[in-house]
Amino acid sequence: MEQFIQQHSIITEIPVAWGEMDALNHVNNVVYFRYFETARIDFFSQINMMDDLAKTSIGPVLSETHARYKRPVTFPDTLLVSVSISDIQQDRFVMHYRIFSKAQQAVTTTGTANVVMFNFKTGQKATLTPELLDALKQHAEPSK
Repeated sequence: MEQFIQQHSIITEIPVAWGEMDALNHVNNVVYFRYFETARIDFFSQINMMDDLAKTSIGPVLSETHARYKRPVTFPDTLLVSVSISDIQQDRFVMHYRIFSKAQQAVTTTGTANVVMFNFKTGQKATLTPELLDALKQHAEPSK
C-alpha cells in the first residue's frame, strides 16, 4: 500500500458500501464508474478546475470511459483511487484510474476517461487555459 501511495500524487479514499454489492456478492461493475467519478471530481477540485468552471462556464465533459476489472471487491473494504493524466492536447486529455483495495493489498481495477473541455455557454469545445495545462502536466504519467 505504501508503494501505491508513493507512486501517485492524488489519491481519493472511498469506503465500500454494503449496498454496492450485487447478487454475486461483489461490488457491481457499474459502481466502479461512480468510484472513478468521485476520484475525477476530487482531482478536478484539487487542481482548481471546479472553481474555474464556476467562473468561466468552461469545464470538462467525458467523451469516453473504460474499466478493466482485475479482481472482485467485497464489503467491507476501503479503496484508494489514484488519478494520473496523459495525452494532453489543446482541448482534451486522458485520465487514468487505478483502484487499490486495502483489504486485498492489490490493484483491483484500472480505467481511463477521455475528457474534453467544453464551454457550457456556447455549447462548443474549449481550449485548456495555461494554468490548467500546467496543473495537468504536474500529474502527467511518465513518457513510455
